[in-house]
Amino acid sequence: MTHLVPVILSGGAGTRLWPLSREAAPKPFMPLPDGETLLGKTALRAMLLPDVRGLVTVTNRDYYFHTKDVYAGLGEREPRDATYLLEPFGRNTAPAVAVAAQLIRARHGDDAVMLVLAADHLIRDQASFASAVSRAMELASEGLLVTFGITPTHPETGFGYVACGEALGGRAFRAAGFVEKPSLPRALELLAAGTHVWNAGMFAFTAAALLAACERHAPAIAQAARTVWQPLASRTDEAMLEIDAATFASAPDMSIDYAIMEGAAAAGEVAVVRGEFDWSDVGSWQAVSELTAADADGNHGLGERVAIATRGTFIHAQDRVVATIGVENLVIVDTPDAVLVAHRDHLQRVKEVVGELKARGHEAYKLHRTVARPWGTYTILEEGPGFKIKRIEVKPGGQLSLQLHHHRSEHWIIIRGTARVTADDRVFDLPAGESTFIPVETRHRLENPGHDTLAIIEVACGDYISEDDIVRFEDRYGRVAG
Repeated sequence: MTHLVPVILSGGAGTRLWPLSREAAPKPFMPLPDGETLLGKTALRAMLLPDVRGLVTVTNRDYYFHTKDVYAGLGEREPRDATYLLEPFGRNTAPAVAVAAQLIRARHGDDAVMLVLAADHLIRDQASFASAVSRAMELASEGLLVTFGITPTHPETGFGYVACGEALGGRAFRAAGFVEKPSLPRALELLAAGTHVWNAGMFAFTAAALLAACERHAPAIAQAARTVWQPLASRTDEAMLEIDAATFASAPDMSIDYAIMEGAAAAGEVAVVRGEFDWSDVGSWQAVSELTAADADGNHGLGERVAIATRGTFIHAQDRVVATIGVENLVIVDTPDAVLVAHRDHLQRVKEVVGELKARGHEAYKLHRTVARPWGTYTILEEGPGFKIKRIEVKPGGQLSLQLHHHRSEHWIIIRGTARVTADDRVFDLPAGESTFIPVETRHRLENPGHDTLAIIEVACGDYISEDDIVRFEDRYGRVAG
């Protein structure tokens, strides 16, 4: 029996949903109104399908541990037999899918069907989704490359479209071509024609069919995938495979649509399955607001809010009350270190804010006040010239790297749990209520030997207190250059 291997592509720059989504924790990791993440929902949706063999996630080292935490947070629903392909940098979707195909062919054979999913799409109708995947698997087993289309509900200019040609049965059609993101007049024409669907950015094909299509339509991608895979071929039983940066640099930066699917469609090799399921790429704050219920005045939101003479406004209130008086059609997103206030008609310009912050060198484009690390989190409580105060939480068994700082000293106060401290040649345990001082240029390490979360307050003082003043000597999470 043909089996299915889901492949989740997880990454992103975190620009359109700033300030809740940021470069270090982009949209797939952003909590939705129900408290879950798009990545977690995508993994669960994939693992609930029949005949699934494992799960492959293509991401990078920065997101690797965050991804594992999301999967572990699913509890009994955590994906089993998960494998991670770690890219050293982004090269768009075509190289990612081609290398994943090499892995799946080596593990499961030529006929294994890959189901390629974006980590940041929302689909809530599992039954209809499973039905569409079942039909796609049938077509993929016949050697076709399959894409999924969504029947348009309005003239959307932010999505690509797929033209439906010859009927293949079971809501499937031969793909007659792809249309790039259209102008509004063109989108109105496509909507009226009824023969075009939104390109959902999800695909199904056998590993062999995808790699063969690469050879025909994107030989440079095919060659790069072979080169990248060669040093990994002897490690197919490992759960984490890190792609070599030097070999991956040869991969063209191209999407799978442009590199492979468009040429394959022209050759009659692509089918499109029209999905009957709900689908959203949650690509703007307008889309997020629609995930919450509206009040009588059309206001949506989360958290503590007071809305007086307010209409059509979305408020995300995180740590404090947000009150509005006499405003309409705004989006207000309040986080501990940044606030967004935008008119609904200008939400596409949120990414310009991120660009401006990046140009200024302001860390708010990249980091939240609470930053996830492989060992836990740290939260900046206060900082100013010459000092920074953090709350650091370390997971049970977690361990920071053995490191030193050239420009700052640190004072650690244990507030929960027991800390194991390394300071040069000394190793000692500190219970809650005690403290220790780490002078400048001291090799040190903090770890949690207990079964509960360790929490400390760190006061750093010095003439330079930025996070890049760190020299690592040992690190169990691979953050020391080899």
